[in-house]
Amino acid sequence: MRRISLSLTYLIFLSISAIILGLVFYSPMPSLAGSLANHEIQFAVMLSLVTSVLSTLICIAIAIPVAYALARYEFFGKRVTTLALTLPLTLPPLVAGIALLLFFGTTPWGKALEAAGFAVIFTPLGIIVAEVFVNIPYMIRILRSAFSTINPRYEHVAKTLGCTDTGAFCKVTLPMARHGLLAGAVITWSKAMGEFGAVLMVAGATTMKTETLPIALYLNISTGDLDLAVAAATILILISLITLCVVEYFDRGVHVF
Repeated sequence: MRRISLSLTYLIFLSISAIILGLVFYSPMPSLAGSLANHEIQFAVMLSLVTSVLSTLICIAIAIPVAYALARYEFFGKRVTTLALTLPLTLPPLVAGIALLLFFGTTPWGKALEAAGFAVIFTPLGIIVAEVFVNIPYMIRILRSAFSTINPRYEHVAKTLGCTDTGAFCKVTLPMARHGLLAGAVITWSKAMGEFGAVLMVAGATTMKTETLPIALYLNISTGDLDLAVAAATILILISLITLCVVEYFDRGVHVF
């Protein structure tokens, strides 16, 4: 059994490594460096960074109180609420994108936002909206797990020493959940950088306007420019590798996946 298990493990490891390395080293280094210096790729990198950071900050701001409520309080409709908050996890990104497209494109809410100067459809703002919708369930689940592992008695002790509910949360609970918060933030950011389906549906695939790294990969592979597509894919692989290393470092008792 040991020999079979180890042989299968090494076989899968070598297969995955060969596939990934084959992609990274497909283009000669000078050609890859030239592709990475291309204005289109640089625009895609900057747009991806800006939108992913903003969407991650929004996810954190929303997920902290929501995850804390789910971890600490019992309230009417908690199971239904948890189910609704988890639903985007099981939706294919394209389905989530179509739902957002219809909501912001046909409902009075979407039209009101557009009239106020906050157009979502086929704009960079749509990228942020799509990334938040798809990724916030991950952030909530990770933080809920982190808060659930912290004994509420720490907060009670802080309150007996004069802290308010908010003070006990900010000074005791949140610092103790920092590993889950950091791991969740990194995963959310990484997923936002690689989001494709929902972004394509909501923001479209316009070169040098709504062209994130996954969109750049899609556009260039569609037009036959394999070098630029490989450059975008290489950056995304590097981001995934960094994310895994960071999560492995901070994943101390927090169930990230």
